[in-house]
Amino acid sequence: MNITQLLHTLTPIVEVLERLNVPYYIGGSVVSSFYGETRPTQDVDIVADMQPSQVRPFVKLLEDDYYVVEDSIRDAIRRRGSFNLISNVTFLKVDIFILKSRAFDQDSLRSLRQQPLVKGGREFVLASPENTIVNKLEWYRIGGEVSNRQWNDLIGVLKTQGTALDLAYLDRWATALGVSDLLERALVEARLR
Repeated sequence: MNITQLLHTLTPIVEVLERLNVPYYIGGSVVSSFYGETRPTQDVDIVADMQPSQVRPFVKLLEDDYYVVEDSIRDAIRRRGSFNLISNVTFLKVDIFILKSRAFDQDSLRSLRQQPLVKGGREFVLASPENTIVNKLEWYRIGGEVSNRQWNDLIGVLKTQGTALDLAYLDRWATALGVSDLLERALVEARLR
């Protein structure tokens, strides 16, 4: 996926989320590439605090340009899970994860960044570098600690962001989520400890 395809796929979805006042942020490999080392990705991850009353207007505004299933969205909201949309033009997939109610996920809304993905471009709401690292640590653990892509993504963010990172924040949430051992290993590998 190149940046033109990514923006063509992502922008209309973000505009609809904003129009419907759905709190959201972009995360995953798009953001870890932005904060760290760029790598190709096949999809875009968005976290959204979508409510049932917003589902129908969301679908109506996007159904002409995306493959979107209303029942999947409603089910995702019920389960606090995820659903996806596929662009009818670029055929790229956007995964939308419903914001979870746990403390870390709620706290992530306090540290969001407004930034363009390309110089001079439209601003998007992005997860912070710290939340990106913690999420990648958690996904790495959930995946059995075998995904080189997840690990390399978080090491790239650590190395690139370096001393600008809030290490106390990382320590606090890594401990709370049971990934402090992985964080310590990553900080050593990135030469931040």
